[in-house]
Amino acid sequence: MHGFTAVFLVALGLTTLVRLWLSQRHIRYVLANRNAVPAEFSASIPLAAHQKAADYTAAKTRLGVLETLAAAALLLGFTLGGGLQFLSEAWQRIFEAGGYAHGIALIVSVVLVSSALDLPFSLYRTFVIEARFGFNRMSLALFIADLAKLAALGALIGMPLAFVVLWLMAKMGESWWFYVWLTWVAFNLVVAAIYPTLIAPLFNKFSPLEDADLRSRIESLLAKCGFRARGLFVVDNSRRSSHGNAFFSGLVRPSASCSSTLSFRVSPHPRSRRSSRTNWAIFHAVTCGSAWGLRPARV
Repeated sequence: MHGFTAVFLVALGLTTLVRLWLSQRHIRYVLANRNAVPAEFSASIPLAAHQKAADYTAAKTRLGVLETLAAAALLLGFTLGGGLQFLSEAWQRIFEAGGYAHGIALIVSVVLVSSALDLPFSLYRTFVIEARFGFNRMSLALFIADLAKLAALGALIGMPLAFVVLWLMAKMGESWWFYVWLTWVAFNLVVAAIYPTLIAPLFNKFSPLEDADLRSRIESLLAKCGFRARGLFVVDNSRRSSHGNAFFSGLVRPSASCSSTLSFRVSPHPRSRRSSRTNWAIFHAVTCGSAWGLRPARV
């Protein structure tokens, strides 16, 4: 066995084992504390909701274990199993070996095979786990539509990016990796900048938050966190899920968005249970945005 192959197998084996161990440890801990709400939250979270959350977490983590094993098997199939070589030789019958078209076709093939492996897990997560716990609102037609949009978007953005990477690998000599890294950083910055206005609206409808009381409370919370947002919007995420969430999108002047399911559950009473959950969700979005270097306001 080649030395590099041995190192690869050891690294893959250790990575997979650590992930499986962490997942099992997580499941055991969650289930061990399933029947008791932490004292800090006992006044606001009923035991039934706590148990439901524990069971939901365990179910998702168990599926994650299977995904980890499938990903490891796929990687072995691509590498030691000869999958990449097989795909490369197949495309050599159509495109010139080593050419840009051949390289892009090979990359697209790997992405398609990986996506095909992920698809059953995504279907099970959406239509079995999420549905079992009462969270799923997505129809199969909407799932397929989202999948088609993602595929089209991936082709539109990913194929030119793959061409640029292959060109840099061919033209930049031994320092190609540095220029590819710079390209990747620039690509991510551009995507972050255009996501709110060009990408996100392809999947969701964003409407200005009209509830004056809720807007005032969110703006007050943002001010306390020293954060300035470009706008406050409601996302029609209720078409897909009943989960409540809030997030920031954008780069220089990010906009704050909360799901329609979250805004509809808000109670006007400032000390209500649902109000505190909304405040927590917005605060979580603010702190995450600050952690990722989004621009805070000067107050």
